Amino acid sequence: MSKTMLNLAAVSVIIPCRNEEKFISKCLDSLIKQNCSKENLEILVIDGMSEDRTRELVAQFSERHSFIKLLENSKKITPAALNIGIKNAQGGIIIRMDAHSVYREDYIANCVKYLNKYDADNVGGVLITVPTENTITAKAIILVLSCSFGRGNAHYRKGYSKGIKWVDTVFGGCYRKEIFKKIGYFNENLYRSQDMEFNVRLNKAGGKILLASDIVAYYYPKSNFKDFFEHNFNDGVWALYPLKFIKISFKLRHYIPLIFVLGLVITGILAIVLPVFSYLFVLIVGLYFLTSFYFSFKIAMKEKDARYLFLLPAVFANRHIGYGLGSLLGLLKLAK
Repeated sequence: MSKTMLNLAAVSVIIPCRNEEKFISKCLDSLIKQNCSKENLEILVIDGMSEDRTRELVAQFSERHSFIKLLENSKKITPAALNIGIKNAQGGIIIRMDAHSVYREDYIANCVKYLNKYDADNVGGVLITVPTENTITAKAIILVLSCSFGRGNAHYRKGYSKGIKWVDTVFGGCYRKEIFKKIGYFNENLYRSQDMEFNVRLNKAGGKILLASDIVAYYYPKSNFKDFFEHNFNDGVWALYPLKFIKISFKLRHYIPLIFVLGLVITGILAIVLPVFSYLFVLIVGLYFLTSFYFSFKIAMKEKDARYLFLLPAVFANRHIGYGLGSLLGLLKLAK
C-alpha cells in the first residue's frame, strides 16, 4: 500500500448483492488480495434477502476477516442497498463495487490515488468482460459486449487505455462520503440506472468524473441467450422508465435501440396499409443485417473461427432488439 493511501481516511467498499452465490466468493477473494492495508479498509456486503447460499458464504468470509461485514437489505433493490451501505460506512471514502465482478489487486489503491491527485468527485476504471462459462455462446456474448457495435460508446466499456479522461459516467465509482450529503443518495425509485442518474446529478452540480485506464475490473455477463435477452430487456426498460421519477435525459446511446425497434414496428404496421412502407421496412432490416454481418465477419476473422460468422448476428440482435423492446415497454409505461 502506498504512503499516500496510508495517510487517507478509511475506505469503505459497498457491495449490493442478491442471489450471487456463483460470484460473491470470487469477488471477495479479489478484494482480500488488494494491495492495501486492511486496517484502513472495511467491506460491507449488503444482501437483498438472498434465497441461495450468498449470505452463508459472506458470513464465512466475515468470520475469517473482521473487515468484511454482512448487512441486510429488506427492500431487495440495488439503490436501497447502496444507501444502506453509505449510511453505515465508517470510511471517508466510499467505493461502490459489483458482486458480479472481480478486481485487479491495485483497484482500491488506484481509485483513492486518482480521487485525491485530481480532486475528482467520482473515479472509476475500465470494465473487461470475461466469459462465465466455457461455451461458444458465452464467448460470443463477450465478443459482442467488447465490440463497438454491441457495447455503445461508453468509454469504460471500450477498453480505454490512454491514462485518464474526464467522462460522464463510470463503472462503480469511488467517492468522498461527503458528496452524498451535498447532492443526495441513490434514487430508490430506480431499480436500475441509479448509477447513471446519480452521475447526471453529480455533473449538473458541477462534479467531476474521472476515468483511469489502470483501474481495472473484470465482469461476468449472462452466458446464455435467454438470460442475456432478459438482462438487455430490463436495461432497456430502465433507460426510459426513470423519466417517470426524474426529469433528466440520458445520452443518445441509450436510445438508439429504441429508435431501431420503433422503426421496425412503425414501418411494419404501415406496410399492411400502405405497401410502399414494406420497402422501408426491408431497407432498415437490410442495413442492420449488413452492419451486423460486417462486424461479425471482422470478429470471426480475428478469432479464426467461422462459427462466429453465423452466431454473432443472432447475439447482436439479442442485444439490440432486447434492449429496444425493453425501452419500448418503458415508453409505454410512461405514456400511461
